[in-house]
Amino acid sequence: MSDDAFLDEAVDTEAPSRRDDAEGLVQQAMDTVSTARTMPLSASVLVDRQELLDLLQGALERLPEELRHARWLLKERDEFLAARQREADVLLDDVRAQAERMVQRTEIVRQANQVAQRILDDAREEARRLRHEAEDYCDQRLASFEIVLERTLKTVQAGREKLQAVPPMPGDDELRTGPDATAPVSGEPGFFDQDEG
Repeated sequence: MSDDAFLDEAVDTEAPSRRDDAEGLVQQAMDTVSTARTMPLSASVLVDRQELLDLLQGALERLPEELRHARWLLKERDEFLAARQREADVLLDDVRAQAERMVQRTEIVRQANQVAQRILDDAREEARRLRHEAEDYCDQRLASFEIVLERTLKTVQAGREKLQAVPPMPGDDELRTGPDATAPVSGEPGFFDQDEG
């Protein structure tokens, strides 16, 4: 039930009938005066004094009761409105608190996203750094291996050149036949008997 319907119902159930309340009695008195016969050659009217006094007396008697009833209705209305205002204030406080919690959650989510992004950026930077370090390490190891291989290659080439530069000894042709003809004979100075350099 709406607030207005509640107040209208309270007024309808407790208000006296229209002709019995003070306003109705005063209206009857005014109707009596306005419909009264005028005196000949005068603006004065003839009214039944007792009827008019009874109407006014009845209005006076009912007036305090009706004022009390109106004050009661006003008080009820004020209490009703105050209760609704309190409920509205509580509801508004709840809505504000919920909105503040939502804002805080939103701020927490924003901060969490920032922290997560920062951690992700740091992890990517660390991965980049480690990859560069691994690449540098591999490059250094390969460079040193290349140096060792180059030295080994030079040593092998120098050994082969020495083998090719050994002059044949007299009588070697008779002893050396076949694929091992260029291999040094045991006791001859050869590549493996000489210093590397």
